[in-house]
Order: sequence, then C-alpha cells, then structure tokens
Amino acid sequence: MANFLSRLFNEDARKLKQIQKKIKPVLDLEEEYKAKSDDELKAMTPYLREKLAAGATLDDIFVEAFATAREACRRVIGEFPYPVQLMGAAVMQGGDIAEMKTGEGKTLTSVMAVYLNALDGKGVHVVTVNEYLSERDSAWMGEIHRFLGLTVGLNLRQLTKAQKRAAYACDITYTTNSELGFDYLRDNMVTRVEDRVLRGLNVAMVDEVDSILIDESRTPLIISGGKKDTANLYLQADRFVKRLVKDEDYELDVKSRTVQLTEKGTAKAEATFRIENLFNLAHTQLLHHINQALKANYVMLRDIEYVVDEENDEIVIVDPNTGRLMKGRQWSDGLHQAVEAKEGISIKQETTTLATITYQNFFRLYNKLCGMTGTAKTEEEEFLEIYNMYVFEIPTNRPVARIDYPDAVYGTKKAKFNALVDEVVERHAAGQPVLVGTIAVETSELISKYLKERHIPHEVLNAKNNAREADIIAKAGQKGAVTIATNMAGRGTDIKLGEGVRELGGLCVLGSERHESRRIDNQLRGRSGRQGDPGMSRFYVSVQDDLMVRFGAEHMEALFAKLGDTVIESKTVTRSISGAQRRVEGVNYDARKQLLQYDDVMRQQRETMYDTRNFILENDDVHAVIHDMFKRVISDIVAAHFNSEARDQDLNELIAALDGIGFKGVVRVEDIEGRTENDVVDICLEQAWSDYEQKIEKVKDKVLPIEKEVSLRMIDRAWSNHIDTMSKLRDGIGLRSYAQSNPLQAYVTEGFNLFEDMMRTISREIVAFCMNIRVVDGPEQEA
Repeated sequence: MANFLSRLFNEDARKLKQIQKKIKPVLDLEEEYKAKSDDELKAMTPYLREKLAAGATLDDIFVEAFATAREACRRVIGEFPYPVQLMGAAVMQGGDIAEMKTGEGKTLTSVMAVYLNALDGKGVHVVTVNEYLSERDSAWMGEIHRFLGLTVGLNLRQLTKAQKRAAYACDITYTTNSELGFDYLRDNMVTRVEDRVLRGLNVAMVDEVDSILIDESRTPLIISGGKKDTANLYLQADRFVKRLVKDEDYELDVKSRTVQLTEKGTAKAEATFRIENLFNLAHTQLLHHINQALKANYVMLRDIEYVVDEENDEIVIVDPNTGRLMKGRQWSDGLHQAVEAKEGISIKQETTTLATITYQNFFRLYNKLCGMTGTAKTEEEEFLEIYNMYVFEIPTNRPVARIDYPDAVYGTKKAKFNALVDEVVERHAAGQPVLVGTIAVETSELISKYLKERHIPHEVLNAKNNAREADIIAKAGQKGAVTIATNMAGRGTDIKLGEGVRELGGLCVLGSERHESRRIDNQLRGRSGRQGDPGMSRFYVSVQDDLMVRFGAEHMEALFAKLGDTVIESKTVTRSISGAQRRVEGVNYDARKQLLQYDDVMRQQRETMYDTRNFILENDDVHAVIHDMFKRVISDIVAAHFNSEARDQDLNELIAALDGIGFKGVVRVEDIEGRTENDVVDICLEQAWSDYEQKIEKVKDKVLPIEKEVSLRMIDRAWSNHIDTMSKLRDGIGLRSYAQSNPLQAYVTEGFNLFEDMMRTISREIVAFCMNIRVVDGPEQEA
C-alpha cells in the first residue's frame, strides 16, 4: 500500500513538473508583453486567429495567447495572475481539473484558458452554479475578454429566445449548468430551426466542477407538460400510511433510506382499499402511491431535505450540498406530491415528462470538458472513469497558515452542542470572528437558540433566510462576529478579515457535524486561511450523528456510553469517522455509476431520436424519410405474415394487413404469389409508394410541409410516451434480481425492444396518416 501511495504521489509530482515546464515560456514573455501598447496587445487577437485559420492548433498558440491574456488582466482589472494561476489554466486547457485552494483566485485562473479556447470562434461556455456568479464573472472577467476584442454573452433564465441566441452566438458565454441543460433539451423540442438557441457544444469550463458533475449528477433535468389528475390518490395513500405502525406494518432501513410494507402492512392496504392482491398488475399505480407516501412520511425530513413555504403554499427543496433553496424544482415520480400531501400543502398536478437528460450525459456531449474547484481530489477516480479528466492539485501561492484541529467527539448530541456553544462563547469574548457550519436548517436554528440563551449576538444564514446573504457574509470576518450558516457559506464564499482579526488568530470555523462527503467538509474549512491568512477549524461530532448512525462503527456508541460526556480527540475515532465518510462516498459513487449505466441506454436512444428529429427539422423536403418509413412498415408486415410455402390463406392475411394500414387495393395476391420475401417487400413498396405519389402529385408543394410537421409531432409524442415507459421499467427492474437475472442486462434488452417498438409505431402512424390523407378541391388538404 505504501509503495502504491508513493508511486501515486510521485506521478502527481511528475505531472505538476510538466505543467510548470509548459508555463515557463509564458513567464519568460512577461516583460516583452508588458512593453506592448494597448493597441499592440489588442492586435494579438486577430493575429492569433489568423494563425488558427492557417492551420495552427490551440497548443501551437498556447504561449502567446496565455501571455496576452495575462497582461490584459493586469491592465483591465489590476490583477496579475501568479505562476500557480497559469498552472491551473494550463491544466484546464488540457481538458482536466485544477484543484485550487480557497482564495487562490480560481476566477482569474480561468481567463487564460477561456481566452485561448475562444479564439477559434466555436464558442466557450463558462458554467457556474448560480446566476449571481454568472452575472458577476461575465461583467468582471468579461471586461478583460472584451478589451481583447472577443464577444461575451450572459445566459439567464428570463431571457427571450432571441436574447439567448445572441448570448450563445458570442465567443464566450457565461451560464448556469441548469439553464444550459434546459436550453439543450428545449432545442431538441422546437419545430423550426430558427427557434434553436444553441449553436453546438464545443468547450465547457465548469466552475465548482465537483458540485455540478458529482453532487448534482444524479439529478436529471426534466421538461414536463401535460397534466395528470392524481391528487386524490396521494391524499388517500397519505392518510393510509400515517396510520401504520413502525416494525409492524412497515420496515425502515436508516442506512439505505428505504422503507417498505411488511406482510401485515400489505394486508392492511388490501383491506383499506378493498382489493384482493396489492401486487396485481392492475394495482401498480396504487402501490406506487403508497410507496411514495411511505418515503415522504418516514424518510424525507422537514427542514433538512425541504422547507414548507406556507405563505406561497408550496414545498421548496433544500439542496443538500449547498444548503440553498431550489425554487421551482420538484422531485420527480410523484414524490413531491406525496410530500405535499404529508404537509397539508395544496397538491400540484403531476406532469408528463417531455424530455430528460442527466448532467453526466449532457456534459459528455462537449468536444472539450474541463473545470476548477477547491475540492476534487477525493473523487478523482470518478472524474477519470466517467469524464476522462485527471485532477491536478495546484500548489498555493502562499503556504496555508490555517490550523485544522482534530475532531472533538462526544457520546451524545447534547454534549456536543454544549461544547460547541462553549467554544463560540470563548472565542467571541476574545473578539475572534466565528463561523459555525451546519448541514441542516434545523441544526442552524437549534444552535441559534442556544446562543440566544447565552446572550451572544449572531447572524443566521440558511435557506429560510437567504435574502441578506451578501450582507451577512460581508460582516462574517469582522471582529466579534458570530455567523451560523448551512452549506450556503461553504462554497465559493470569500470571507475577508476585518481590522485586527489576524492578530486574534483569523477566522475560527467550527463544524457542528461531519458531512457525508469529505469535500463538503473541506469546503467549509476553506472559508478560513485564504491567501496565507491565519485561521483555525474544528469539527464537533457525536456518535449519535446521522453519519455515524448510518455508517459508523457499531462498537463506538457502546464505548462512548461508558465515557459519558467526556470529549475524545483520538486518531482511532477520527479514522472511524473518515472511514464512515469513505463508505458513504463509495455508496454514492456506486449509485451514480449505476445511474449512468442505466442512463447510457437512454443516451443511445436519445441520440438516435435527436439525430432523426434534427434531420427532419433541418430539411424542408423529408419525402425520402417518409419513403424509408413506408419500407419499414411494409417489411414488418411482410415478415409477420410471409410463409415460404405461400398458401393462399397466408397471402390473403398479408393483403388484409396491408389494407388495414391504408394500402387498400394497392397489392393483389397474384402480384406476389410464388415470390421470395424480399421480392414481396419490393413489389409492395413500389406499388404503395407509386400510389401515394400519384395521390399527392398535384398538391405536392403543399403536402411536403405537412409531412414534416406530422413527422415531428408524432416523433415528439411517441418519444414522450417512451420516456415515461422507460422510467416505469427502470423503477421496477430491480426486482429482477430476485429471479436470478441481471437487472441492468434486462433493462438493456427490454429497453431496446421498447425502442424498436416505438420506432415501428412512429413509422406506422406516419404512413397511416400519409395513406389516409384526402386531397380535396380548394386550397387546403385534410387528413
């Protein structure tokens, strides 16, 4: 193991040396580019673009482009990128991830890589986690790019299609990950080419790359439409599950966060809903509603996973990684409605999914993907396996002066909170600013209550109180400030120290518990000790914390029961906590990997559908596509009815089947008698197509647009139904393991069959429409 780690670290050191070697020529050009006039510096952009047009690659112009952008930073915003920032930019240019500690200037680091990749004119998307950062960076860093003659766009949710199209047409576009994904889905639902807003997925540079590509990767982007009236079913299921008794009627698994009915609970459901067998196919919908009601009542926790906004009569999801409210987001598959029923909120109508994609598969569509963050190394295996990106730990410009103390571990939550509050009181008395990080809204309010009892003035920043976020953060580093915050203050937040605070030891960061992910803990720690500032961090943990209950060593609670409220700072205990986090990370990674394996089935189908759809969309004349559909339909009918012995009965059945799809009287028995299967297909196709061509000959110019419109409409309807069917198949496929079959293999096989069925259905519907079109006198045709 030691040898493996040694080799690993040596490999990392070797890669960093290569990056240092790569940026040395850029550093050497510092004085030369400093001597250039503004006009000479601006002239570098057309000069470099001409080089690219003449056949040079981005690597060929790397040194000049980086030197140009670096000098522009100094002139436009008065900041000159350090060598470590050039290293980070070089890593991103290579399509990898730069891990840079808090306060090391990741935003400025991106400028060089963005400038270089924007020179070829194909577009660079700079992806941030929220619109505030997109607006800030497009104005702040965008000023540098505009100085150098590049166009900079900002994509926001409220923009019109024309405004979005203009933003994406720029050399550089700042956008959020969610809006970018939804724009991609919407572009594949338009019925006119000119309604698209994107112009291709060339380069994506992702800020906080671990948050978007890891933490949010299991959240699918879904566009919904069409409503289902199912509110009453949710209320009935909710009333039923609220009467159930734990361990008697249902079993709750805390570790896997799953809940299911026992045999006794199943019998109660059958009696309540007056049915014989709950697991009969006819009761699939009822079973689904009961399962979602169980999850809503016994797994989903108020003020942790969601908050109730009574003023607006809605359930608002809390992002578990950032602690922020996710307004407008809903859990899918009816879980949101089940939680609404649980909390007595008006139940919103369920909708049908029209389009969906996961972030994992969306970002893999880009020609180049790279990113930056303060914490990614712990997930390097996942980045490499799923996105083919290495993680480079970039050294800090100045040594980190923060002291990270060992975890203070207690036997009970009460003892832990008492000790944490004692430390806050002590640090506050000395004037040192304190940031208390919590995982849940509920915990932040509990600590606030304790501090009020001790008469300690403080601010609370959580999903319920996010309107004053900027004001609270601005004061968090001042002398005597005490701030309690959820994960909202743990990522991308720059807390500047007030006067005299460095002498007091800098910002004191205290964690009220360990997060499931070590990365989130590291993000919280990173609020202190930026750019060589002093600071300290410590986590307070109890063996009753959710993480320890779910994944900790089982002997720990018994050990602490004997010790009472004594604090322990032990390497063994800390290792146990880290081990619990690694187990959770492993479970989450497996879940994300499995999701990707299942979603890859949909990815292949989605690409096929979108390619077909785009061909139809981009061509005014889709007559050749209609011909292919005729061939498919006829081939299927012939294959289903053809018999090599060609008895009259079989041939008559074949003719009847062709008549049924709209080919009435087109083919006679004597035309195909004694022929091979391929001959029969060719004869039927030739005569059916000839019949259709004759029918529309006089009005072909009016029929062609109808063919296009009908094709798009029927493809969209069939695809929406297929997504819904695949979702239901995915939900139930896990049960196949009980029958000793591989659920993923079964999903692949059945998913392929369902897709083929959908393609046949689309062809049959379009062909039936064409064959049944009636040509009438006058300007209009009707089907």
